[in-house]
Amino acid sequence: MTLSTARYCHHEDFPRDEELSRLYDVFSSMSLISRISPPSFQEKDRHRVAFAKQGRGLIKVNGQPIENIEPECLRLKAFEPVLILGQDKFANLDIRIRVKGGGYTAQIYAIRSAIAKSIVAYYAKYVDESAKNELRATLLAYDRNLLVADPRRREPKKYGGRGARARFQKSYR
Repeated sequence: MTLSTARYCHHEDFPRDEELSRLYDVFSSMSLISRISPPSFQEKDRHRVAFAKQGRGLIKVNGQPIENIEPECLRLKAFEPVLILGQDKFANLDIRIRVKGGGYTAQIYAIRSAIAKSIVAYYAKYVDESAKNELRATLLAYDRNLLVADPRRREPKKYGGRGARARFQKSYR
């Protein structure tokens, strides 16, 4: 699969707005151990900020609705926190997310962690502690990467070689 086909993969059966409730029913019947796909990326250079406030249930990413996220084949990954916790938790909540940097896969994973962290923070501040702990336990049981960020970063290049650890070949004659 080339980069261009990976970026613009289209699925006929991908969930639309009206299909989210049906998809939630299917998703909730699955065990929490079976996931859509394991995380295979590094969150290195992407940055995300999420704001949660009382509203009508809108989730916007960089000013666009979350339903317009590209690539389409990774859109379900961004919906994971909504599908795990249920749409009723997001019904009176507006979440605005700004994400930049990194690749498109890392941005999708950043969006999903931003949604999960923002709803936990909202419940901690405006609802009650027991509801927050319940949400947190549910998200951690599904995938720890939803709430805990990957601390790995790129090691800087040093002199005497072409990378961080690789050295130029040495000759004695």
